[in-house]
Amino acid sequence: CSHTVTVLFILTCALVYVTLLEETPQDTAYNTKRGIVASILVFLCFGVTQAKDGPFTRPHPAYWRFWLCVTVVYELFLIFILFQTVHDGRQFMKYIDPKLGVPLPERDYGGNCLIYDPGNTSDPFHNIWDKMDGFVPAHFLGWYIKTLMIRDWWMCMIISVMFEFLEYSLEHQLPNFSECWWDHWIMDVLVCNGLGIYCGMKTLGWLSMKPYQWQGLWNIPTYKGKIKRIAFQFTPYSWVKFEWKPASNLRRWLAVLGIIFMFLLAELNTFYLKFVLWMPPEHYLVLLRLVFFVNVGGVAMREIYDFMDDPKFHKKLGQQAWLVAAITVTEFLIVVKYDPNTIMLPIPFFIMQCWILGILLILTWTLWRFFIR
Repeated sequence: CSHTVTVLFILTCALVYVTLLEETPQDTAYNTKRGIVASILVFLCFGVTQAKDGPFTRPHPAYWRFWLCVTVVYELFLIFILFQTVHDGRQFMKYIDPKLGVPLPERDYGGNCLIYDPGNTSDPFHNIWDKMDGFVPAHFLGWYIKTLMIRDWWMCMIISVMFEFLEYSLEHQLPNFSECWWDHWIMDVLVCNGLGIYCGMKTLGWLSMKPYQWQGLWNIPTYKGKIKRIAFQFTPYSWVKFEWKPASNLRRWLAVLGIIFMFLLAELNTFYLKFVLWMPPEHYLVLLRLVFFVNVGGVAMREIYDFMDDPKFHKKLGQQAWLVAAITVTEFLIVVKYDPNTIMLPIPFFIMQCWILGILLILTWTLWRFFIR
């Protein structure tokens, strides 16, 4: 492991050194970008070799240290964007991709909600095919990975259903949230999200039942065994079953509510960020953000569970969990600053009544369960 980290360090230093030897063109913007990239590479190299290890060790501790440093870099980038003016922040995105910085219309998924349209004789099911875009497999894959993070069927279903209620509540702010009823509850909750959660729970069952062997690669006599050992390097070193038990005490109940709230806020940030920063949904930055949360979210959830389950041993919350929470809040602050008019659009009265009723029910149950009973 130490040799691998050393080689990575040498390669990064060599890359920076070769870059410095290149003939520097007299372009301020280009040189600034090169300097920022080189600085980030040096910081990532330092973090990969010197940062504190997290709870995961497979495929290699350096891999998770790398994502910890990427988390710091992303948070610093968000802070920089937060302190720009709205115009400068949007135009700054052109330094990343010249195609950005241009306002884009939001796609409305509502409109004609007929499953079978008799008026269209050539393709009466055209409304269904119009909804079948790249977000359908993304929904499935996203909820499959979220299930591996949360490791609880009830929490996943609650977050899935709650987000659909949030889309109903906020469709007056973002046209992208306007969908047909069957798109909300059949395609999203039952098909994409439900199938992703089901496959995720099956995978969790396999991970909890499979034998875990820690025999070294060179101690395995057969080539088949060596190949199998290499493949298992990308599976967990050991397995911990998450038992959240939200009703066991007030501390765990509030923690579970906080986890659900942060998950929903991070989901909303995905839509609002691309809206206020003028990024099309299919842009690679949107995909990179999702890949980022896939890698750091699992570590954060494990750190949260360890802190809740054994506070005597884990006396403080893990570093990745704190950074993910800070990133989620910073993204929300960017949304509030860049488009306060959209955020402050009044919620329809009947929707406000539903949310007040739901909050009162949660408060009433909390008082009854942990104080009165």
